[in-house]
Amino acid sequence: MGMKLQCEAEVINRMLPTFGMKNRGRGTQAVLSIGQQKEKVPGRASLVYLMICTQKDRAGSKYKLKANIEQFFTKFVEEGKATIRLKEPAVDVCLSKASVNALKTFLSAAKLAHQSNAAEKLPLSTLTPAKASEVTKPKTKLTIMSKQDYPLTKSFPYSLEQLQVSYCRLARVDMRMLCLKKLRKLDLSHNSIKKLPVTIGDLVHLQEFILHDNHMEEFPGVLCSSTLQRSLQSLDLRQNRLKALPLRFCQFQELVQLKLDDNELMRLPFKIGQLMKLRVFSAARNKLPFLPHSFQDLALENLDLFGNPFQEANPLVPNVELNLSPLPLFECAARAVVNYRIPYASHILPAHLCQELDMSKTCKCGGSCLNSFIHVAVTMNLHNVSHTVVLVDNMGGTEAPVICYFCSLECYSQFLDRYLQSNR
Repeated sequence: MGMKLQCEAEVINRMLPTFGMKNRGRGTQAVLSIGQQKEKVPGRASLVYLMICTQKDRAGSKYKLKANIEQFFTKFVEEGKATIRLKEPAVDVCLSKASVNALKTFLSAAKLAHQSNAAEKLPLSTLTPAKASEVTKPKTKLTIMSKQDYPLTKSFPYSLEQLQVSYCRLARVDMRMLCLKKLRKLDLSHNSIKKLPVTIGDLVHLQEFILHDNHMEEFPGVLCSSTLQRSLQSLDLRQNRLKALPLRFCQFQELVQLKLDDNELMRLPFKIGQLMKLRVFSAARNKLPFLPHSFQDLALENLDLFGNPFQEANPLVPNVELNLSPLPLFECAARAVVNYRIPYASHILPAHLCQELDMSKTCKCGGSCLNSFIHVAVTMNLHNVSHTVVLVDNMGGTEAPVICYFCSLECYSQFLDRYLQSNR
């Protein structure tokens, strides 16, 4: 079919302002071709034309190219934009939303056609009207709300940026969805999905992922190390069967909104305080007895922890894990690695040791502890971490118990002294 380019195009007549008229001011989906027109006179040399086809004009408008280009404007070619200024008629062909490489190739062909007899140097063919599919604007949004509407034989359009498939009784994520590399929002709410494929992590632009009301029992830890950690901003896991989230969950550093309501969570991610951009967090109606120590590092706008069986905090009743005197050799070595920020990774240490080091707790003194520590539950007013707080219970409370760790008896004693003094 010769040289072709699919993009948005606008043909601006430079003479219109002279007559006090305005151009439309926006492009339309088009397919541009460089090719030859079939000449009616036998033996006459075929001329090379630029043809622009749109949905309204699929037959296309043709413009002669040889010695007819006044100027190329290519300052924004890396953004998929360029303008071809023709001498006769006096029009500017403004191109946008084009593939950068395809646009560069097309402009080179146009330049060659302008300068010489391109029929010999370019793979040209006779110009023909565009197909309807070529001039239809790519579909970016698709919503399917019933099993009858679900495509069984047809592919999803590759141009999709938003896809919702709800109430379709999906038991797993359709692998065809994982080919949609432009997806920014994927809504699979109200299905029967039990597991996520690890290849979800290949959706490099995914910002919003909704899995509300499914049968998920675990969230794959491998997804936390995928490209999603740089793109995912909103995650909705409400109404599933999750008992815990993976240790690496807090690698989702771009997360702004996290919804975990109506699951079976016994604990929150240990290092949840590392989610520095998190602003909206809800985990209502779970089975949380305490909040992790790092919860105090969050800076939220909205927080909902209603309906959890929070235990009463009593700093006077400490729990002691393993030996504190003398400290086991492993504990001493592990504390030194964390306190002195000595780099470690699975190619240096066995993976299970790396996992233990990742689970290190921070004492009130700033030091670390791993397996030997004292921990107590202290009461925290949730307004310390969030502007708006949904009441924790029907009694009007906005307080919840937070676990605090102490690396030694001395640190716990100092805390106890301060606590008793403040409560006299």
